[in-house]
Amino acid sequence: MSKLFSLFSNKHAWLAFIAGLAMTFSYAPFNLWPIAIFSLVAACYVTDKHSTRSAAKYGFAFGFGWFALGISWVHVSIAQFGGLPLPVSLLLMGLLCAYLAIYPALAFAFAARFSQSAWQRITLLIVGFAITEFLRGKLLTGFPWLSFGYAFTDSPLNIFAPLIGEFGLTLLAVFLASSIYYSIKAKHASFSLSALVALLCLYLTSSFTASISYSDKRISTLLVQGNIQQSLRWEPEQFWPTMSKYRDMTRVEWSETDLVVWPEAAIPEIEDMAAPFLEGLDKAAAFNNTAVITGIPDYQFDTKAVYNTLIVLGKKYPDSSEGHYNYLHSNRYQKHQLLPIGEFVPFEDILRPLAPLFNLAMSSFSRGERVQNNLIANGLHILPAICYEIVFSNLVRDNFTEQSDILFTVSNDAWFGDSHGPHQHMQIARMRALELQRPLIRVTNNGITGVYDPISKTEQTIAQFEANVLKAKVQLINGFSPFSKYGHSPIWILVSLLTLTVLANNTKRALLSRFEKNFL
Repeated sequence: MSKLFSLFSNKHAWLAFIAGLAMTFSYAPFNLWPIAIFSLVAACYVTDKHSTRSAAKYGFAFGFGWFALGISWVHVSIAQFGGLPLPVSLLLMGLLCAYLAIYPALAFAFAARFSQSAWQRITLLIVGFAITEFLRGKLLTGFPWLSFGYAFTDSPLNIFAPLIGEFGLTLLAVFLASSIYYSIKAKHASFSLSALVALLCLYLTSSFTASISYSDKRISTLLVQGNIQQSLRWEPEQFWPTMSKYRDMTRVEWSETDLVVWPEAAIPEIEDMAAPFLEGLDKAAAFNNTAVITGIPDYQFDTKAVYNTLIVLGKKYPDSSEGHYNYLHSNRYQKHQLLPIGEFVPFEDILRPLAPLFNLAMSSFSRGERVQNNLIANGLHILPAICYEIVFSNLVRDNFTEQSDILFTVSNDAWFGDSHGPHQHMQIARMRALELQRPLIRVTNNGITGVYDPISKTEQTIAQFEANVLKAKVQLINGFSPFSKYGHSPIWILVSLLTLTVLANNTKRALLSRFEKNFL
């Protein structure tokens, strides 16, 4: 603890910490995206011309501020539903933020340790953040929330998302900020000019590779937001009232609707036990010439596996004359990327008895396959993602196909109350739509529910914390973005080339220095 206090014993540490705190305001719901650049400029300043250890220390302070405020919404769920005393919940939150702060600390330390000039430090900051952000999204199941690139979802830089994705935008942010810092420090415009040249090259590349346009098909969708209280969602006596509520909100609106969507676990009863309700909904949807997609838990009695599932009811194809649903039919999606503690508990024999936080309802899900077929509903090919999965860009892209018409994600953000968490979640989903250039449909229990068009960049939403429906027209899109074709491969090729350039330069310097020492 004394080391933590000593970390904030000088102005550099406090500047780093404040710069990290400020990052939060570059994301939704604030959307002050230039703050992301200014914060990174400050971080470059406090970690410059220091030892590797000092760079790591100030990088850690930056990262701790970045996540302490940025993901403070996590504490809402821990405090309200975790059943832990406030000091313990704050300690857990602090440990989570400290763990996440290790990654930017390593990126800044890496650049300080191996760079020998300004341009090398810029280069190695890009390489360092590429490596650490990749690791943050992989280790301990991954938590790639609040990457720098998400700050640019509603900025002019979002035109590059279909080309380089959010990961590329994150590295672009590092490049722009470090270039600005060295232009200010050296009082020379060469670094900023190199950043402008890079932006111009990206713009030209994006223009020449653009092959996206609206199709001539326009569909009518109905999004249903039930606003069920989190404390009631898994109470058995509330199962039928919840199911009836979604059905009643739907049937008065679904005439002339191509697709009806309900949120994650909108049907709280396990699928096998909800058969009569599902069969009736299947027939009613087909009778009304539509299809319904809903979340539902599926406990399979023979294998004891339980999946967080999306199923399709009603018409599978436009010319279908009746519904197609039956239990365990193939037109379903089982969640792959499970949320630690919320959907599975590591070391559960030890942790579950300790506190309600480790023994929440529906916290023993099984993992679905990483790559699954798109859902087919009324002839539409729908790319699904459940809740937390939408933050994993590679996972979503791996399930994208040439037939994918719509990006569809469901969630239940009631865990996070009136915090900025649900706004960040919707922002992340919109970034996936920008990357893949497919219209987004997102439906949640209590908001934010809405549709988003990645070409016009327009959004329609239902207000949070109310039971309501949104009937929206969605224009489908033709063509494929470069990101949908190549993913992060071009970015990793660039990162590899940058690494080799610095390595070759440093090797050349070392050889020349040795030659001069031995022969001159």
